[in-house]
Amino acid sequence: MVKINQQWLRTTGIQLMKYAIIGVMNTIITLVVFYLLNTHAGAPYGVANIAGYVAGVVNSFLWNRAWVFKTGGNIGRQAMLFAGGFVLCWLLQGAVSWILLEGLGWKDMEMMSWLPMKKPGQNIVMCLSMVVYTLANYAYNRCITFKEKTV
Repeated sequence: MVKINQQWLRTTGIQLMKYAIIGVMNTIITLVVFYLLNTHAGAPYGVANIAGYVAGVVNSFLWNRAWVFKTGGNIGRQAMLFAGGFVLCWLLQGAVSWILLEGLGWKDMEMMSWLPMKKPGQNIVMCLSMVVYTLANYAYNRCITFKEKTV
């Protein structure tokens, strides 16, 4: 059981900030790799998308392991757990999106038609589901992939 105190809150807050920085970096890497492969190398959309995402996930794993969670241990095991957590949280994000879009009918949010974008409901759902993904993925990686061993 984790004892919640000032030190735990401080450590968690710092980790979350670092995790967010890595997330921004991953997004940039994913977009740059996609752009270079798709636009300049002529790779098909799907190939460039997968390559960009793989580059982002590899970057995420390495930085989270070394900087955010500062852990050692079996890198192969951690990589497999990290990949599994990515898939699990991505599925959670998809489920949240589906519930909001289809179950609650946010797909065509007419009440948000004042926003300067097409399909505002879908854009809002994407943002909300990304928050769910990010928090779930952080918790998964902290508690499973990079869990500190207790002595």
